[in-house]
Amino acid sequence: MEKRTEIGEIGEFGLINHIASQFKDKQDWTDLGIGDDTAVLDPKGNKVVTTTELFIEGVHFDLGYTPLQHLGFKVVSVVLSDIAAMNAIPAQITIGLGLSNRFSVESVDALYEGIRLACEEYKVDLVGGDTTSSPQGLIISMTATGVAEAEKLVQRGTAKPNDVLCVSGDLGAALMGLHSLEREKQVFLANPDMKPELEGKSYVVLRQLKPMARFDIIHELRDLGVVPTSMIDCSDGLASEIIHLCNASGLGARIFEKNIPIDDETYLSATEFNVSPLTAALNGGEDYELVFTVSQEDFPKVEKIADVTAIGYMTNVSHERVMVMKSDAIVDLTAPGFGKA
Repeated sequence: MEKRTEIGEIGEFGLINHIASQFKDKQDWTDLGIGDDTAVLDPKGNKVVTTTELFIEGVHFDLGYTPLQHLGFKVVSVVLSDIAAMNAIPAQITIGLGLSNRFSVESVDALYEGIRLACEEYKVDLVGGDTTSSPQGLIISMTATGVAEAEKLVQRGTAKPNDVLCVSGDLGAALMGLHSLEREKQVFLANPDMKPELEGKSYVVLRQLKPMARFDIIHELRDLGVVPTSMIDCSDGLASEIIHLCNASGLGARIFEKNIPIDDETYLSATEFNVSPLTAALNGGEDYELVFTVSQEDFPKVEKIADVTAIGYMTNVSHERVMVMKSDAIVDLTAPGFGKA
């Protein structure tokens, strides 16, 4: 039988000290991390960006099929994806936890093991947070900071007409992973002796359980000397993010169905669930890829990046948000959204 240590046995401060002992600072501008009333940061003349995300059990994640270690890694990736969308480099995170009495010290350890692995992956420091009791379930609030030189910061509303619209990676996989996990949960609830049937679903399931913030793309753009003209991360679906870019910049956009990147496993899974692969890519969400624009002059550099696809361009017709289908028909982009945000 696995050891279970009740949080009450070590208390809130004991839990905080227990967590803090597992993390070491990596950023040279983290002057003071966990252990005082606040963290102390010295950005050394750079611009600091900050963002906060809230995750609620039963709304944003399901522990019926999400291992705590994966959840810890995922919440860090999700909040840092917003830092990437500003073309900034991540630096610190703080975490607030609401814990019900279902959770032991060992389960908190599992969650923080995932968080620690993410901190190692993204080279960020855990510099503070808070823990409190929750009447039911698990609540996670996470705040992240990042840094960038002023001239490298990128906003949503600074695209120009004829800028090339690009996306990293592929789209729709996270939604198909969610569908696969939800189906297996229902099968398990009906018959706990049944083993999960996830063969051929490893990619889409991993995209749901352990997404990656695309700092590899940020670093490649920097190495090429390219600053995107606008950028956003793909958390709510490609169509929604393009509409956000259009609204913020006062421009339109025209994309091409044939150019939208969809992985083969995503395509097969969508077909199995009677979901249009195109709809999954446009409206699925939780892919956390980067959607960005670059100037025509910079595009020859950007097209050298293996995991970036040009899907269209920005137009000076502000109400135009359309997709050119393979049949040459033109349809309006809409963003109803489905799946968990």
